[in-house]
Amino acid sequence: MANTKAIVVHQIGGPEVLKLEERPLGEPGPGQALVRHRAVGLNFIDIYYRTGVYPAPSFPFTPGSEAAGVVEAVGPGVTDLQPGARVVYAGGPLGAYAGARVMDARLLVPLPAAIDEATAAGAMLKGLTAHYLIFSTYAVKPGDTILVHAAAGGVGLLLCQWARQLGATVIGTVGSEEKARIAAEHGCHHTINYSREDFIARVREITRGEGVPVVYDSVGQATFNGSLDCLKTRGLMVSYGQSSGVVPPFSINILSGKGSLYLTRPTLASYAVRREELLARAKDLFDVIGRGLVRCEVKQRFPLSQAGDAHRALAARGTVGSTVLIP
Repeated sequence: MANTKAIVVHQIGGPEVLKLEERPLGEPGPGQALVRHRAVGLNFIDIYYRTGVYPAPSFPFTPGSEAAGVVEAVGPGVTDLQPGARVVYAGGPLGAYAGARVMDARLLVPLPAAIDEATAAGAMLKGLTAHYLIFSTYAVKPGDTILVHAAAGGVGLLLCQWARQLGATVIGTVGSEEKARIAAEHGCHHTINYSREDFIARVREITRGEGVPVVYDSVGQATFNGSLDCLKTRGLMVSYGQSSGVVPPFSINILSGKGSLYLTRPTLASYAVRREELLARAKDLFDVIGRGLVRCEVKQRFPLSQAGDAHRALAARGTVGSTVLIP
């Protein structure tokens, strides 16, 4: 049985628990394919698993939910993929931090010729997330004014650009003047530096006291309560991440007291249940990237062996846009 290099976590902890080891690779079984990775996506959910915020399925485990590469072999029953096909995936079992892996073929999306593997690995999970957030969780319409936290982050940059293409006015919060500049270059009509501005007051000022119909919040604990105060009556709070920490328990009466608000905690898995839905969302994503309507820029690249350094940079908010690991 062949081996591959992979990052292995034997216990929860800091970035130092990410160890590069030799792991058995295995052969693809029925409905599976062997994929040789060329780029692996880095996402905040990887930190959640490493630190135990999300429970790992077992120990030891290999983190990672997203990668792009080339099919090397297929198992029995796989008819829509052939060896040599370029593919990308996001979601499914953990294990992307590796040179190669065996995957269920139904999770693999063929890559258009115009999209390189690094872009695909940097865009797939974040881009599909942006897609379901603005088309399904809340259908952004022309004339809407929306609030996006972490507007210069991986999902934020894609979401802001895409929402602007749909005709929305985009307010984005950031943590520095440099990130404000980047967010403005990627779709934000208004940027708010929350390190020195009251984002609630600024949102109310921009919307002339009305508030916004939806807030997209991936920050969590630090922004949750303020996000609720930015919503108009019957507005929707979309809490899809927690980079600053888990939102503590609260009374649901807060939602009625602030204007009969709605709250959702969505995940990609619930918005790509069927393969047809996954392929449709990916098609839309690659179309807007291919036409230059939405730019996905891989700003940071780390060797797979330096996954710990990549985690440190992401946790310290020292990254902009997408980051990939190169096996």
